[in-house]
Amino acid sequence: MNNILLYFSIKYAGEWDKISHAVTSYEKIKREDFENFLLENKDINFITILDDNYPKSLLRLFNPPFVLFFKGDINILAENNKTAIIGSRKNSWSGRNITIKLSQIAAKRKEVIVSGMALGIDSIAHQGSIDNEGKTIAVLGSGIDYIYPLANKKLYYDIINKGLVISEYPNLTSPKPINFKNRNRIIAALSNKVIVTEANLRSGTMNTVKWALDIGIDIYCVPSRNNLNSGCNKLIQEGAKVIYNENYVV
Repeated sequence: MNNILLYFSIKYAGEWDKISHAVTSYEKIKREDFENFLLENKDINFITILDDNYPKSLLRLFNPPFVLFFKGDINILAENNKTAIIGSRKNSWSGRNITIKLSQIAAKRKEVIVSGMALGIDSIAHQGSIDNEGKTIAVLGSGIDYIYPLANKKLYYDIINKGLVISEYPNLTSPKPINFKNRNRIIAALSNKVIVTEANLRSGTMNTVKWALDIGIDIYCVPSRNNLNSGCNKLIQEGAKVIYNENYVV
């Protein structure tokens, strides 16, 4: 059954609805096609929703990914203490500084930092973990072999060597806007808490927060001064926990 899930995941480029329909409708597969498929994809690293090491936290989602492709140390998925650190692609200097400090503290606490390898806060959080010998998981919105953004090529390989890169999208699947929204649910569901260091009201970060709130995950935010477009300030007004400085206690 695992190989069947892999087959449909690659055939439908990781699109959850199409994979779900193929599985529930018992879509037919030609034996010859399936045998050739297995030969062509025998070296792919993946786990499925049926595996024992599939993260149980993802089952909180109404649409957990059927397959997770990975590069790096898959054992990191079994770590219990995971913290998402997310935020704006166009970060401020203060946003950068607080993210570096928080990722440093998280690494010292043996927390696995989960983020989306986007430019800005995500990349800073991953790098902060690596620089402090911590563990980090990057969740991609593109195929597992498709480095996006290309500016993060070095970071991508650093994470593979010292952490874990995962995606529900196979091979060189190109990134689409919907892929990043789908990625956000995985970031949220993998984590025990979500820290937002900087974000606008309308952003992918706020989408991740929505997923987290839907499944009961605590949100921590860094307040922003004199910013009417601050997603963090809005979330704090709505009950998110406040991080006043890098020495927050949770």
